[in-house]
Amino acid sequence: MKLFGTTIINEKGHLEIGGCCTMELVKKYQTPLYVMDEAHIRNQCRLFKESFISDKVDTEVIYASKAFLNLAMCKLINEEGLSLDVVSGGELYTALKAHFPVERIYFHGNNKTEEELHMAVKHDIGTIVLDNQYEAHLLSEICEKHHKHINVLLRVNPGIEAHTHEYISTTKNDSKFGESIFSEATFELIKWIDDHEFLNFRGLHSHIGSQIFERESFYRQLGIMMTYIKTVKQNVNVCIDELNLGGGFGIYYVDGDTPFDINIFLKELLEKVENDASGLNIPIPKILIEPGRAIVANSGTTLYKVGSTKKTYGGKHYVFVDGSMADHIRTALYDADYEAVLANRMNDEIEENYTVTGKCCESGDILVKTAKLPKPNPKDILAVFSTGAYHYSMSSNYNLMTRPAVIFVKDGSSRVVVKRETYTDLLRNNIE
Repeated sequence: MKLFGTTIINEKGHLEIGGCCTMELVKKYQTPLYVMDEAHIRNQCRLFKESFISDKVDTEVIYASKAFLNLAMCKLINEEGLSLDVVSGGELYTALKAHFPVERIYFHGNNKTEEELHMAVKHDIGTIVLDNQYEAHLLSEICEKHHKHINVLLRVNPGIEAHTHEYISTTKNDSKFGESIFSEATFELIKWIDDHEFLNFRGLHSHIGSQIFERESFYRQLGIMMTYIKTVKQNVNVCIDELNLGGGFGIYYVDGDTPFDINIFLKELLEKVENDASGLNIPIPKILIEPGRAIVANSGTTLYKVGSTKKTYGGKHYVFVDGSMADHIRTALYDADYEAVLANRMNDEIEENYTVTGKCCESGDILVKTAKLPKPNPKDILAVFSTGAYHYSMSSNYNLMTRPAVIFVKDGSSRVVVKRETYTDLLRNNIE
């Protein structure tokens, strides 16, 4: 078990986050409850920003908001000086409502709708990352209609096999994302965008997947993309000023996960940018990265209340909690692993391996496949660690479960940033 950020075991043997005892948080906000360690989020933002600096390479850190986004998070990211990546009209709307600086917003997505593109152009979004030829032509028509110029990157697929889960690997040759660097048509598309009156072609975007522990995969990505930059110049005489390498930096969930040192890695990456540019005799492009999970995952803890326990005839031990796959989908979706503890009994001796499961009517409603716990009692508080990324974002109302509240904790204080849903909320769009 690893404790991140401000998380500690206090003198009462209770889990404490941001100076707040989790038992007091449960009394105040009920369960299930998403708890975000604000200080740790800010520290991760600063780690990336301060590590990704070079005298010779222009850089930018863009927070991948799909990991975790709400108005409070937009404000935090702006205060820390990072840019913001959005992938839908809803995420863009949230950023706009939070008054996030539009020039630092990057709009991604493999199938942006016409309405979403109109919205982006109308609000002068800083950069749109184009995915394909159709989208490039659609955006050009919208820009002409509004008589506005907009910065664009083109997402390309370098065909790298990153060692990660199939669903979060994004650059195999049959991936749905981007245009292949091995296709002659991609050269033609780059030339067409660069020549267009209203599209300001800035460069290329690539992303090889998520939860990657092998830094060599990123170095290989960089090498391939830098060579492609030279090839583009040779083939269609277009200069690539910016190269966005995406994110995907692996984080610790359970024993055996081996994330690399971000500070060391980013410095080595920028050195490699300089060396590759020199070796290829090309100008050094601006380098952008998009961490999401690596900023927020270890900052989040979800608190649940224990109900009953059960030992099956086959010998399996279950502990049931008041949440479900509706608020914790990654185990069912990705076969992900997590660590869990009894937050009110942190110093008790471990007695058994339990499978933590929820309230949904699904055999696959598993939150934690193997949790080493003292024997749980009804009303104990179970904490699942490293749930800051893709838990609130991917939560649903399956079985008409209400979504939990989200709170930020810092320096002994707590505040609600997303209210708990009510039964009334569940029916607000229903029509009798």
